[in-house]
Amino acid sequence: MMPSGTSKDGTQIGYSVVGSGPAIILVDGAMCSREMGPATPLAEALKDSFTVYTYDRRGRGESGDTKPYSTQREIEDLQAVVDAAGGSVKLYAISSGVIVALETANVTPGITGLVLYEAPIFTDTTRRPVPTDFVQRMDKLVADGDNAGAVKHFMQNGIQVPWFVLAMMQMFGMFRKMAPVGPTLPYDVAFVSPLWTYRPIPANRWPNVTVPVLTIGGGKSDQWMQNAQKAIAANLPNAQHKTLAGQNHMVAAPAIAPMIKEFFA
Repeated sequence: MMPSGTSKDGTQIGYSVVGSGPAIILVDGAMCSREMGPATPLAEALKDSFTVYTYDRRGRGESGDTKPYSTQREIEDLQAVVDAAGGSVKLYAISSGVIVALETANVTPGITGLVLYEAPIFTDTTRRPVPTDFVQRMDKLVADGDNAGAVKHFMQNGIQVPWFVLAMMQMFGMFRKMAPVGPTLPYDVAFVSPLWTYRPIPANRWPNVTVPVLTIGGGKSDQWMQNAQKAIAANLPNAQHKTLAGQNHMVAAPAIAPMIKEFFA
């Protein structure tokens, strides 16, 4: 059993620590945990420069899932890890975790800088819209216990995975294998869907995030994704944007780690 912190509502949040140096917390996106996703390989790539904290977001891995859910509870979960790390930390976040990180940094003293990779928000019309009932369908699938269906819905209508890839996933039973994470997908949607507006981010969206921020988009990612990261940088007073050539949303640890080290040096 790995160490765990206690969130404000009593939920246990499992985390791991490797390395030495200034503290950095890695914040996952949808469907990922310490056991499945990019955080653990990235922690290995960063541990020569940082004390790296990886944690299981609510409802995943060794973390609990006290009901009812709200985005405030997930902010408190991350705050519990900040406390465990000594109260002064940097954050690296990917995908929906970017919005978790920004919302937390907006209300949490002690977060001294952020590197943010590819938040899946829609800030212009270059992204094909999700169905208008996307959120409602996701909530119903989870409420009905159809967790594999929730994963398929997320892949098909949220990520917009091509039909032939979906067919292969169905054939190999991938939706069934990924079903355990299905109940947490509405949590990610709750963070990002308020910014699925296809318009610029409202001015001063995160007024207290005045620390240095680096937003990054992959050079192989779709234009809407790259534009969204530039929009986040433009919304913050102390942010810059960079493009990571040769990468898409599945960014490789050896590619992103040097950028994190350079920015936080």
